[in-house]
Amino acid sequence: MRKARQTTPEERIEIVQDCLANNKNYGAAALKYNCSYQQVRNWVLRYEKMGSAGLEDRRGRRTGTQPARTPEEELRDKIAELERKNCDLQMENDLLKKVRELEMKDRYL
Repeated sequence: MRKARQTTPEERIEIVQDCLANNKNYGAAALKYNCSYQQVRNWVLRYEKMGSAGLEDRRGRRTGTQPARTPEEELRDKIAELERKNCDLQMENDLLKKVRELEMKDRYL
C-alpha cells in the first residue's frame, strides 16, 4: 500500500481524466501518478457523481457548504425516483391481478 501524498485539485482532475480515458484502469493511473489505487477509484467515483467539485478537499468543513445541485440533477433524480415507484406499483398491480385470477379459478373448480 502506498503512502498518501498531497495532491492539488488540478492534479486530481488530471488523474481522473487520464483514468477515464483509459477505461477506468485505476491500477495504471495509481502507478503512473504515484498514488494509491483506492484513492484514484474514490476520486473517479466522486468526479462522476459531483463533477470537479467532488475532488476538492472538504475535510473539516460542514456538509451545508457543498455546492448546490443543479436543477437538471434534481430533475433527473426525481424522474428516476418516480420511475422506481411506478415499477413497484406496476409489480404490485400485476401480483394482485394474478391473485384474483387464481381465486376465481378456485371458485369454479
